[in-house]
Amino acid sequence: MWTILAFISALCLGFYDVSKKVALRDNKVVDVLTLSICVSAVILSVPLLLSRCCPEVMTGTLFYVPRMNLQAHLFTLLKAAIVLSSWVFGFISLKHLPISVVSPLQATRPMWTLIGALLLFGERLNGWQWAGVILAIGSIFVYSFRNRKEISRKQVDRRYYISLVLAILIGACSGLYDKYLMRRYDHNAVQVYYTLYQAIMMIVVWLWTTRKQQQKVVSTRSLLPIALISVFLVISDNAYMLALSYPDSMIAVVSTIRRGGTVIGFAYGLLFLKETDPWHKILCMIGICAGLLCLAVGSI
Repeated sequence: MWTILAFISALCLGFYDVSKKVALRDNKVVDVLTLSICVSAVILSVPLLLSRCCPEVMTGTLFYVPRMNLQAHLFTLLKAAIVLSSWVFGFISLKHLPISVVSPLQATRPMWTLIGALLLFGERLNGWQWAGVILAIGSIFVYSFRNRKEISRKQVDRRYYISLVLAILIGACSGLYDKYLMRRYDHNAVQVYYTLYQAIMMIVVWLWTTRKQQQKVVSTRSLLPIALISVFLVISDNAYMLALSYPDSMIAVVSTIRRGGTVIGFAYGLLFLKETDPWHKILCMIGICAGLLCLAVGSI
């Protein structure tokens, strides 16, 4: 069952990436991120309020949100800070880089999660897993080698590639932390509260960054993509956390399957945005996917 949940999470995550790209086209990163998180917080407030006002109705359902003690709230607050940091860097890179570049490189996050598990939890890679790491890193190297001249000509682009790398590494740390949290706390409670904490953090950031600016109103045509960001993210995160809550689930497998949703964003960039050098990117994407497939096979 947890494998099916991972695939559901992957599908929603792919459409989530596409929605972000569309929403960021005409709007600032801080505006889209703040509004989408606040919409997610409003959506998740519904089961929270129902769980407090009508516990007899919600108890035993998939949407019941149990109470958390102070320690659990502190751990959840830390998760909110980690995820939000990854999202900020991820949104910045996605706004300024092609989605067919961001999505494949984001797909390598399970590899870094696996390496983190190797170093922190004492796990050992088998033959399939080593093959996956080599394939994924090799594909990234080939992509970087082919694009080094273009990046050097556009000095400003270096910042966005650095932002992408930071988003990937922080996201990998978040995956390892999720493994710890889901073994100890209810997945619904963690998702609801960390989203509420993120909303508070982003409102503070938004007020700070726009306090001396004439704020531009988010365009009307961006409201639907922003709403879709929230909907797809809520579903994806819930399926992901529920999958990790299963005792026999593996973070390496779940994380690998989940990032497979990047194929949707990659296809969108090539088919609808007509991004350049498609065959080179397709070959790199095939190499990364082959690496992730080896990681999944070796982790079953």
